[in-house]
Amino acid sequence: MLLKRKVIIYVLLAVLTFSACKNDKKIIKQTEVSFTKEGSLSIIKDSDSTKITLDIEIADTDFDIQTGLMYRDSMKNNRAMLFVFKDEREHSFYMKNTEFSIDLIYISADKSIVSFQENAVPYDESSLPSNGLAQYVLEVNAGLVNTWQLSVGDQINFSKSPTN
Repeated sequence: MLLKRKVIIYVLLAVLTFSACKNDKKIIKQTEVSFTKEGSLSIIKDSDSTKITLDIEIADTDFDIQTGLMYRDSMKNNRAMLFVFKDEREHSFYMKNTEFSIDLIYISADKSIVSFQENAVPYDESSLPSNGLAQYVLEVNAGLVNTWQLSVGDQINFSKSPTN
């Protein structure tokens, strides 16, 4: 009988402890990630020399490259993120924790466009490969590659802001 009471008391304590822990969950609010202009980029269309100018954030550290546009809910059409890699090789991206659709523009070491991945689906972890050698990747809002009628061979040039 005494053993039975001890078991019941332990079970009640376990239930109460579990309930208390369950109700003490902390809500962690995601810090808003805002755009920081770190430079300017121009796309020069090979077909008619049209120039498209964008404000850019530059991802050139391991952390920035791995994070990219994750945890943001939008981006203005005159803004983009430029990924700068140390070497030219095939690259692949995915949309983990990316909340809005984007176009990816893969760019060679000589700053010419080599390929696109258009309308990447938010949160999709499927591979989005460069399908060629690239040293830079430019992320813009979905549909802009089509709107701007960009083509393989179009050129980019960019500069960092003086404070970067």
